[in-house]
Amino acid sequence: MQSNVEPPVSTRPATLPAAPPLAADPHAPDDLAAFKHAFRRHAAGVAAITTLAPDGTPVGFTATSLASLSAVPPLATFNMARSASSWAAIAVADRVVIHMLGAHNRVVAEKLAGPHADRFVGEHWQPGPYGLPVLADVTSWMVARIVERVSVHNNAVVVVQIEGGGMGTDDEALLYHERTYRVPGATV
Repeated sequence: MQSNVEPPVSTRPATLPAAPPLAADPHAPDDLAAFKHAFRRHAAGVAAITTLAPDGTPVGFTATSLASLSAVPPLATFNMARSASSWAAIAVADRVVIHMLGAHNRVVAEKLAGPHADRFVGEHWQPGPYGLPVLADVTSWMVARIVERVSVHNNAVVVVQIEGGGMGTDDEALLYHERTYRVPGATV
């Protein structure tokens, strides 16, 4: 008797292709190289997250992981390393301010990605709702209450519910792509 059932086909290749070596670390494992190469080519919008440390010191960082989660209720997420200098404040904060950055905010994006001690030196921010730091001249900003922190390995996914916000002047989007800040090109 002959069977009409075909043998199962493997969907996984016998060997996965290797990503090119990383220039900064040519001995990095293939999975890390593939991850870094792929996400460098994935353009992401640039946001800034700010809050207050328990002692009232302003804390903030530049984020490319901001994403909407739902419109009703208005929820968003951002990711961060639990080893980041801002994590200690985010880990205990009730609220944050999420700032959408435009092309004219590139200097602020770089400042908030720079040395922790220099991030709030200058007049690029002011106290806002709940005393939280609000960055000046951003395209929009939202006050958000932290509703959940989910630890994943050495990182965290932070879920926030938007409570309110404000609008600034419209501007070209600020993107992060291939390890540099950019603005969108022509419409395709």
